Amino acid sequence: MSALAMSVLLALVSAVAYAAGAIVQEHVASTTPARPYAPLRHGAWWAAVALNGFGALLHVGALAYGPLSLVQPLGALTIVFALPMAAVFVRRRAGAAAWRGAIMASAGLAGLLSLTGTADAQSLGGGERLAVALVTFGGVAVVFLVAQRVHRAVVRSILLATAAGAAFGIASVFTKTVAVDWAAAAEAWGGLGGPTGQLPSLLTIAGLAAAGMMLSQAAYRGAGLAAPLATVTVVNPVVAAAVGITLFGEHFRYGATGTALALGCGVVAAGGLILLTTERLGAHTGRQQRLPAVPVAPAPKALAGVLVPAGPQTRPRTRPQMVTPPALR
Repeated sequence: MSALAMSVLLALVSAVAYAAGAIVQEHVASTTPARPYAPLRHGAWWAAVALNGFGALLHVGALAYGPLSLVQPLGALTIVFALPMAAVFVRRRAGAAAWRGAIMASAGLAGLLSLTGTADAQSLGGGERLAVALVTFGGVAVVFLVAQRVHRAVVRSILLATAAGAAFGIASVFTKTVAVDWAAAAEAWGGLGGPTGQLPSLLTIAGLAAAGMMLSQAAYRGAGLAAPLATVTVVNPVVAAAVGITLFGEHFRYGATGTALALGCGVVAAGGLILLTTERLGAHTGRQQRLPAVPVAPAPKALAGVLVPAGPQTRPRTRPQMVTPPALR
């Protein structure tokens, strides 16, 4: 099997594992109380962690065998796999609008990243790694703080999913960088290619992966499966591709024509994401309207501003009348 075919196979199995983990995460979020560490005491949540970890390992293998611009578009299949898997295994069906939005987002994203040209395998320098890590952690923190001030559950979930997607995307960038360095270190150890030089990058990958996991778990609360998962699926490769184009020398194919087509694909992906969000907002509003009204007890009777208890009336007590016997008259 060629390296390219191995990369595609690993990426596909990774997408299935990520989809299964997302379904379990959403189930845990909908069945556990809204407390900070409640999911940690749920056995199913740790199963989701294992599924995501397995998907991450497969993703690392795919990045080792194939280019970033190929592996990341295949990750968009996570949302395509997740919707039918959720319908089969947990009986959580998505509406027609959610399906159209998922297909639009996945198709637009796949088209966008398929137009990204590949470049020679490159690595990031120490200063570039530090700058990317600081910008990413700072941006994720800002989005998280903004989400805490949003009252609508679906909008808050979209913001948290955006932060999670950015964390996962930059984690993939660092993973690709480490893979390139280790491949180069197979010939000659030294510099950033050695195990000691990779330790900061490995810690960054671990921190970003943990942050993305916790943010995505919080995003599933109150918004269902489709919208948060589609957001993570779209933001993740877009962020990775942006870094690849900026720092790895990647570019759009076919010159100006390819750039115009890529912009069109980006519009399609954004339209699918908006359609998914609108569908979830409508479903959330409908559920709120179907909730039964809480009966209100009638106010007590009032007379002249003085409250009078509405109880049975009592007759006034009268003094008994004394009757004189006839013999004493």
